[in-house]
Amino acid sequence: MNDHPTPSAKEVVTTHSVFGAPCWVSLTSRDLPATEAFYSAVLGWRWRSAKLGDRFRIALADGAPVAGIAGVATMWQMAVAWTPYFAVASANDAVARAQERGGTTAVGPISFPPGRAALLADRDGATFGIWEGELITDWDSWRRAAPAFIRLHTRDAFDAAIFYGEVLEWATARPGCCEVHYEGDEVVLRSGGDIVARIESGALEAAPDPTIRPHWQVHFAVDDVTSCARAAEQHGGSVLGKGADDAVLRDPDGAQFTVTSHRER
Repeated sequence: MNDHPTPSAKEVVTTHSVFGAPCWVSLTSRDLPATEAFYSAVLGWRWRSAKLGDRFRIALADGAPVAGIAGVATMWQMAVAWTPYFAVASANDAVARAQERGGTTAVGPISFPPGRAALLADRDGATFGIWEGELITDWDSWRRAAPAFIRLHTRDAFDAAIFYGEVLEWATARPGCCEVHYEGDEVVLRSGGDIVARIESGALEAAPDPTIRPHWQVHFAVDDVTSCARAAEQHGGSVLGKGADDAVLRDPDGAQFTVTSHRER
């Protein structure tokens, strides 16, 4: 996990009361200044320092935290990629459940005050993170504003839902857990009634093209998809695909993400 702003005492929400839901997205980068410049131009983000040190930044949209950026890809020999993090009551227990079900652990759990994090892969190879501890200030409002949305492209949506459901304790009897709904060929995850993630089938496990292998895709809600795509090309990125209401983009470092019209989430 890259970092979290520290909430005031009356606003603290922890993963012990809100668990299983996506709670943050982060990017590993090779060149932090270049990454900041690109996402400022494409998404209009501004930046603040993070408690973890000079290699870390918090991205802000309209003054609210949206994502974390860590310039550690080379130092830690990590892939340049956007990664979603899910809230868990216990990082150790979640890692153990993932490993028992065929997942793998890349990093952690390790301490990142005010919490603990681990980086994992599911049994089809899609990378995701888990976070135990305090969530961002006014997390419930952040969730409903949905500045970031995630979708899993995987081999079998229903098999993936079983894996994540058991690891992240979805659809259990515990108060506050996420609800799982099957809508057509998709699995839809809701937290407090709000859609927070979707899972869809069709990715090819051994495909040479990483864009069609199982992966979590991070979507950012924007006002103007076309302008974002144009800015990405003008600032060293590329457009991998574009529709009327969304565009799949790649930043200059190679990280893939999607911009989606606010009305289409």
